[in-house]
Amino acid sequence: MKPLFSQTPSVTARFVLAAIVSISLLLADHRIGLLEPVHHALSVVTEPLRLMAALPARLGDRAEQTLTSRRELIAENQRLEDRQKVYEARLQRLDALEVENIRLRRLLDSSYELERPVVIAELTGVDLDPFNHVTQISKGLRDRIRVGQPVIDAEGVLGQVETVAAFTATVRLISDPSHGIPVQVNRNGLRSVAFGTGRTDTLTISSLPNNADIREGDLLVTSGLGERFPAGYPVGEVRRIERDDGRAFSEIQVEPLGRIGQVKEVLLIEDRGSGDE
Repeated sequence: MKPLFSQTPSVTARFVLAAIVSISLLLADHRIGLLEPVHHALSVVTEPLRLMAALPARLGDRAEQTLTSRRELIAENQRLEDRQKVYEARLQRLDALEVENIRLRRLLDSSYELERPVVIAELTGVDLDPFNHVTQISKGLRDRIRVGQPVIDAEGVLGQVETVAAFTATVRLISDPSHGIPVQVNRNGLRSVAFGTGRTDTLTISSLPNNADIREGDLLVTSGLGERFPAGYPVGEVRRIERDDGRAFSEIQVEPLGRIGQVKEVLLIEDRGSGDE
């Protein structure tokens, strides 16, 4: 049987009572810190949860910082490597100039510039067929590469640009049988032309008479004749001289100093004033 009068407080009454109790607790906590132990207990319980919730963001920030630092280190390392290649190329000329003097420079009418702008390019393909020594590089018309532009590495001359496309260029190496490069003996300025033999380790000179002042171990550098290769860049060292009284000219074998077919990056020598803008 349903009672006539319900003894349960209404929803409104319960809400008002709960609000009064809540406000009282807030005022008591604010004035005397009544709920301070409860706050401490809750903070102990919730702190691990807060740390776990923040962990992915913290890990993400740390990973991003690590990746950014790694990218910066890689970029800086590449810049330093490129700068080293440029300095090594310039040192080639300094080594040759140590032997030269002002009198010889006037005699040969050569400026022997120590500074020339260069472009660094990567090798994208090498063809060392005995009758066709060429390589492809990763720079082309968009990088202002031109036909005939000299190509070197950190050790010596490698060749010159033969054809140019928009994004690549083809370089004919000095070891190619059809390639000849004007050279001079760094010791005394004696001039000749060194030709490729189809071998990466041998050039040949066959236009010097038997009595020419050339010796095994002589350093050969570019003479500047033909206006393709600037004067003073190392080409090779005289390895062997064959003199035959029955012939008017000697057969001279030269070992190239450039690491033909071994390098991954090369330097292209620009015209005077074209490297800096």
